[in-house]
Amino acid sequence: MRGALDPPLSHGPTTPMIVFTRNIYRGRTVSNEVKRILLQKLMLRYRKSSRRQKTLILDEYCATTEISRKHAIRLLNGEIKSHREHPGPKYKYGEEVRKHVVILWGKFSRVCSKKMVVEIKLWLPFYEGISDEARYLLTQISSSTIDRILCKHRGLVAKGLSTTSPSLIKNKIPMKLLTGTVEEPGFIEADTVAHCGTSMAGEFVNTLTMTDLYSGWTETRAVWSKRSEEVLNAVKNIENVLPFRIKGFASDNGNEFLNNDLWTYFHNRKDKVDFVRRRPYKKNDNAHVEQKNWTHVRQLLGYDRLDQQWDVDYINDMYQNYWLPLWNFFTPVMKLKSKTRVGGKIVKVHDEPKTPYQRLIDCQHVSQEEKSALMARLEHLNPFRLKDELENKLKWYFKIVDIRKRQSKAVGL
Repeated sequence: MRGALDPPLSHGPTTPMIVFTRNIYRGRTVSNEVKRILLQKLMLRYRKSSRRQKTLILDEYCATTEISRKHAIRLLNGEIKSHREHPGPKYKYGEEVRKHVVILWGKFSRVCSKKMVVEIKLWLPFYEGISDEARYLLTQISSSTIDRILCKHRGLVAKGLSTTSPSLIKNKIPMKLLTGTVEEPGFIEADTVAHCGTSMAGEFVNTLTMTDLYSGWTETRAVWSKRSEEVLNAVKNIENVLPFRIKGFASDNGNEFLNNDLWTYFHNRKDKVDFVRRRPYKKNDNAHVEQKNWTHVRQLLGYDRLDQQWDVDYINDMYQNYWLPLWNFFTPVMKLKSKTRVGGKIVKVHDEPKTPYQRLIDCQHVSQEEKSALMARLEHLNPFRLKDELENKLKWYFKIVDIRKRQSKAVGL
């Protein structure tokens, strides 16, 4: 008695293919991709073959692919489609939606998917060039689906240098950690970012970052150096535009903050500001502002060396008129609600993503006048226009930076 994999009784035009597939796939599990290729090779030959040859082709096809005989006949006759290219349920979000997710992710400065779900709804009223169906589907998309779409587009990031140096008056300023939950705006964490490239020699541009612990509202200012008077002027400038009053100020142990100028400014006033410092060499103590150093500074300016004084005014124009309105009015942030250890893992629970603007509007500690000023400012903002104008200014700015780098290399040679 012949078995399913025994040689055919007679030679014919199908024998070489049958013998090949039998030898290659004997005892192996055949993938769907191989089944599709094999089906494409055999369909035309099967239809043109005699009854006896069809029997031989069918025997070998069933033995190789482990498909039932009736199903194989229908496949070879073209009565049903072969295995789907993507097993499982059909894609709900087609190519158009996937394309717009990638575009919006770039416009959103590559935020995480959970924030992106909220941000899409904020930006969609201003988004053009999209069909009504795709617009609706974008409002229904989940964070896990966004992660699957963006998995091929994410990559590693670079790191910068630390220029924090110790201060001589730190004993005047108490060391205090953040304990409990901040229930009102006005408690600020501050840090600086050095745009020194790969060398800290000479003078270069620095960025002062100040972040509100309650709302996530962040302000940044470029300064030419970290001298106390430069940093103090930047702090005053930021305080004048904040939509709330500063009640507390926390920094690391660098001498740009722990100096007599800043200490006197916060201490010798009618409403004293609680000026404290974090533990030295413990960057996570100032975690709220440390993470903003990446999202609000490095994502915009990267790690190039910026060592011309005119850079300060140009960068501050981008910060105040384009970059910060995008983040404070149109980019949601998540706050940590709880953190518990379960075995060897730490489980973190975050609240619903909201923009800093939304958190301030919902806060009962913000006055109605301050809320009205924020709402009036929002009416004149369009996130896509802000983003496009910002990218145009960045394009020309980094062309100048590249020219300076080439000139520096030429002089060095």
